[in-house]
This record gives sequence, structure tokens and C-alpha cells, in this order.
Amino acid sequence: MPKVTFLPANVTYEYETGKLPYGEHGKPESLLDVAEHFGFHLEHACGGNNACTTCHVIVKNNTDGNLTELDDDEADRLDKAPGLTIHSRLGCQCVVTGDVVVEIPNWNINYVSEGGGSINLGGAIPLPKK
Repeated sequence: MPKVTFLPANVTYEYETGKLPYGEHGKPESLLDVAEHFGFHLEHACGGNNACTTCHVIVKNNTDGNLTELDDDEADRLDKAPGLTIHSRLGCQCVVTGDVVVEIPNWNINYVSEGGGSINLGGAIPLPKK
């Protein structure tokens, strides 16, 4: 049973491979699909269609065989991501196949769109409603 840990929130989710209901956000059992299933917000402005880089994450542990390999489409999109590293992946495209720890970079957290709160910034003051 794979375990996915999202940093800096330091929350871990475990599930049985092949038993996670597909939420139609990213590829089935991708990091984004796992996050959405458990109610953890991972920004995905394009709906998980590999059309943006808002679900950019940085893999923090050795994942030989724990994520599907980077394909050409994901690599092309990642080239446009801010703060790109050799450990960068798109949460909507990499499918979890074993235990993995990923960090959501500060610049990928849209705390305004999330009602004024952020896992990195704590409780932000919400914008006044008009």
C-alpha cells in the first residue's frame, strides 16, 4: 500500500493500489488524484490536464520505481515551471507506485484562491467580500 506525504504540511495518506476511486483530476492514482481523493488541496489550475505547472512538486525521497517515469509531455510542460529542479514533477502526471514524499513549493500555493489560508503561511487574512 503506497504512502504519499505532502510537505510542508507533513500529512501522509495511504491507500490500496487499484482501489482509489478516480476523481478525474490528473492521471488515475497520480499525486494530484491522491491529494484530491483525501481532500488535500494541490493547486491545479488546468484541472490536471498537463496544460499548466501549478501542481509542480519537488520529490524529496529516492523514488526508484515509486513514481512513473517522466514522459516527454510532462518534461516539456515542466520546462515552464518556476523553480525547476532535477527532482521536479507535475502532480497531475506522475502516478504513484510506491511510497513517496513531495514538497509543494511556496510559489505553487495560491492562498487567496483557497479562502485565505495556506499550508505554508498559516492563516492569512481573507480578502473582504464585495
